[in-house]
Amino acid sequence: MKKFTLGIEEEFQILDSDTLTLRSHMSKIYEGGKVLLKERIKEEMHQAVVEMGTNICENIQQARDEVSYLRQQVIALAGAEGLKVAAAGTHPFSHWSDQLITPDPRYDALIEEMKDVARSNLIFGLHVHVGIPSREEGLQIMNVARYFLPHLYALSTNSPFWEARETGFKSYRSKIFDKFPRTGIPPYFSSVAEYDKFVDILVKTNCIDNGKKIWWDIRLHPFYPTVEFRICDMVQTVDEVICIAAIMQCIIAKLHRLHQKNQSFRSYRRVLINENKWRAARWGMEAKLIDFGKEEEVPFEVLIQELLEFIDDVVDELECRKEVNFVYQMLEQGSGADRQLKVFNETNDLKEVIKYVVDQTSLGI
Repeated sequence: MKKFTLGIEEEFQILDSDTLTLRSHMSKIYEGGKVLLKERIKEEMHQAVVEMGTNICENIQQARDEVSYLRQQVIALAGAEGLKVAAAGTHPFSHWSDQLITPDPRYDALIEEMKDVARSNLIFGLHVHVGIPSREEGLQIMNVARYFLPHLYALSTNSPFWEARETGFKSYRSKIFDKFPRTGIPPYFSSVAEYDKFVDILVKTNCIDNGKKIWWDIRLHPFYPTVEFRICDMVQTVDEVICIAAIMQCIIAKLHRLHQKNQSFRSYRRVLINENKWRAARWGMEAKLIDFGKEEEVPFEVLIQELLEFIDDVVDELECRKEVNFVYQMLEQGSGADRQLKVFNETNDLKEVIKYVVDQTSLGI
């Protein structure tokens, strides 16, 4: 089987050790980490965010080693500055207006264009790149993989609080990001030529300067030979990251296999997939999602089981059955959002919630 390489990017929260509020001190961590980690550590627009990205990984085991190592490093770098690190889609109580913006012409231009929409975008995501054989095939795979985005999203939900309020959503992060242009579920494209024409028009009319400013939930990466999943909240533990990444890798491998046999999985309309995305954001793993084939709503557990059956014939070839099967533990323990809400319901204290997230961030590394 072709190697479907992996690259994983995680956006971490930098916290004050005492108050556990977000601290705009990423530059200190970045300067310390750049020597050791080079391109694997990146600045983000808000100085309370630090992004860690793996090298290209040949398999899921290598991805686990890299993710664990990078979490060790960012926690150590933060600790040396008297700071802590947390992995969640939003901070429970810090306010975006208190956070500093990283000085950079790119970010200055973004804020000049989008004003408070950009400034308030204080959110943290998990992005997973999966290698593809060609852009042409990558686009066809992307069209079909859109159907599975809400399933993956529900697993990752980890942002129930925003500015000291319980939002009622398992993932409020996507509601914040929805204010940006060119976000959400992408439309269907019949060919790479049609997709490239779309991007060309946006560049030509000064909407964007390159394809990286298309921030869809899944995208054909403009510079790398990958399909990039961008829908997920930043999740708490390494085990969760690796389980979700393994399922993504299997989805791409399975759709490639079908493509090679001139078979396909049905492609559904964006507006239908959006209904499932909304339900995943609101209820997470407790959602009833729509089975579009049967045209009825079914519990999330039923659809995730169907997904596992769909990818089953590629799991062993990719040597990731253990990682994929961790999904059963995730169903049992609840998503990061479920666990945050449990701590809050027991303590009525958002500081205890973020303390719990900090502990989970270093679990198993």
